Amino acid sequence: MTKSATNLPAGPLKTIVFDMGNVLVFFSHDRMCRQIGKLCGCSGDEMRVQLLESGLQWEFERGLIDEKILHMRLEEIFNCRIDLAALCRATADIFTLNDTIVPVLDELKHRGLRLVLLSNTCRTHVQFIREHWDFLDRFDQLVVSYEVGAIKPEDAMYRAALNAIECRPEEALYTDDIAPYVAKGRSFGLNAAVFTTTEKFLADLRDYGIEIDAPGCRDSEYPGRSVSS
Repeated sequence: MTKSATNLPAGPLKTIVFDMGNVLVFFSHDRMCRQIGKLCGCSGDEMRVQLLESGLQWEFERGLIDEKILHMRLEEIFNCRIDLAALCRATADIFTLNDTIVPVLDELKHRGLRLVLLSNTCRTHVQFIREHWDFLDRFDQLVVSYEVGAIKPEDAMYRAALNAIECRPEEALYTDDIAPYVAKGRSFGLNAAVFTTTEKFLADLRDYGIEIDAPGCRDSEYPGRSVSS
């Protein structure tokens, strides 16, 4: 058994719960800060302080503010005028698809498993992703922070996930690239495994009796996949 997986469930898995960032898509906060900083006339480092370290981005991802309020806040902070559409592009054009995971999603759906997304994200990011790729169409339900009004690892996100899986927690497997989030999932009774690569996730699935060898699902077939910066 891989080190990150919990004890084997009593029965077969019925649902797989996926994180999105650095699992289904790779992303770069550095790139986001540089792009928004360019619009506001500041450095990426300064934007990181004002956007991430201040907690403004997390307000956005909690759904406490929308893109229009974010736009207004940034104009106030930097005493500048920003085109709203340009801001949305700068905020969201930070993703690269993890090509190797898509065949896995397809095979899991083919086998009748329920797929649930559990992601800290914002509406702007989800809209951008839907415009560029169709992998979210494979999911039966999206549990996203801006709709729940909370972010992982807060309890509300995991309670929402339990409502979405439509099975017992021990019949679901949750994968996320952030170990504390995985640990929190386990505390809610979910089987859980830290995501590092698609190949490692395939090994985790084998621990639960799911063998997948779909074309294109091996990381070695897509060399150089990493978070862009």
